[in-house]
Amino acid sequence: MTDDGRRRSTPDDQAVPVSTGMEEADLKIRPDGNRLKDAIDNLISEVTASNDTQQAITTLENLVSQLRTANQNLVLATVKAQTLRDEAEAVNRRQNEFLAMLAHELRNPLAPISNAATVLERITAAHPLLPKVHNVLSRQVQHMARLLDDLLDASRVSSGKISLQKHAVSLADIIERAVEVSRPLIDKRSQQLTISAPSDALIIDGDLVRLAQVFSNLLINASKYTQDEGVIGLTVEQHGEIVSITISDNGIGITPEVQPYIFDLFTQGPRSLARTEGGLGVGLTVAKSIVEMHGGGITVKSDGPGCGSSFRVTLPAHAIAPSASTQSARQSAQPGRYQILLVEDNLDASDTLKMLLELEGHVVDTAPDGLRGLALATAAHFDFLICDIGLPGIDGFELIAQLQQRRDQPMPRMIALSGYGQPEDRAKALHAGFDEYLVKPVDGQQLLRAVSSLAAPFSAGVIT
Repeated sequence: MTDDGRRRSTPDDQAVPVSTGMEEADLKIRPDGNRLKDAIDNLISEVTASNDTQQAITTLENLVSQLRTANQNLVLATVKAQTLRDEAEAVNRRQNEFLAMLAHELRNPLAPISNAATVLERITAAHPLLPKVHNVLSRQVQHMARLLDDLLDASRVSSGKISLQKHAVSLADIIERAVEVSRPLIDKRSQQLTISAPSDALIIDGDLVRLAQVFSNLLINASKYTQDEGVIGLTVEQHGEIVSITISDNGIGITPEVQPYIFDLFTQGPRSLARTEGGLGVGLTVAKSIVEMHGGGITVKSDGPGCGSSFRVTLPAHAIAPSASTQSARQSAQPGRYQILLVEDNLDASDTLKMLLELEGHVVDTAPDGLRGLALATAAHFDFLICDIGLPGIDGFELIAQLQQRRDQPMPRMIALSGYGQPEDRAKALHAGFDEYLVKPVDGQQLLRAVSSLAAPFSAGVIT
């Protein structure tokens, strides 16, 4: 033992290892070593899992953010699409209104020109040049009127506003009307028109006016694109419940490149710089739409330039004959002499219509506005009232409404004149009480036929 209390080593002590207590501690730690390692591994696994979870959460948050952004873009795109659609509809509506107004304004000056041409036709003995002048005026007025109709019809087709008034009609009547419209151009070019049709009456469930428009358009096209003294054929065939009408010519033909697009809007074949054929390239588009609305179809065939062309229209046949009322409507009454009140604010149109009616033997009074027309109509008896719709003072609708309220005797037969030619315009006039609706420029013969037809006995209302 030393002075500081420590044990002094001896030789015997050197042989005996000194115990520090570490071995016992080591023995105690070692059995728990695997447990600590497992705990560390578990901790590492939890940290790793936590990192994976955080990464997954971050990825999910990114996806949610992307979805939120995509949803916002979709909402914005939907709103923008709706806005664009509304704007397009507004533009289309303004375009239709503008075209209708344009047609109205252009038809107003055409009306007196057309009337004057008809008057000239009835006084051709006055000068040898008058027949030629009349023919020129008539052709150009009809051409301008067709252009206006095509323009408006193209607008109605694009907006889906063409409507049909379908009933059982004779195909012969449809073709007769179409030939009547196209005959002047065919005769002018000394072309030969041949018609081949079955003797049996074929009935179509359709709109007489619209179907006549289809075939007159095809006949006029055939004439325009066929040389003078050329040949045009119209063939009618029935195959079971289907009727096919083929209009062919030996004209300039149609190139293979144009044929697939011939019914597209504003599509036309090659033409000379002189533009002798004329047209806007909308007639076939309108024809195709009308035929398809009747459940039919239209096709074109041509072997190329110089080989002529043929258009084939197919329509479903109808099983019943036209009604007696339809047949009687085609019968014209014998012409008479009538008291007529003409209300028209266009002085030239009024004068020329008055001359035309007086040449037919009628007695005509005129009024330049709605108020004076109403005063005359209530002060005296008239067999017919021929009235423009757009009038100063009160328009034609207000005139007829007040006339119906004030009269205590049979109403005159009433014919409306207007530069607006859309179906809804006609329907509105007929609903207001007009017996007939004629679109300017009114063909003189058409007006005289309307007077003659309406003069047939019918149940006129008595306003009390």
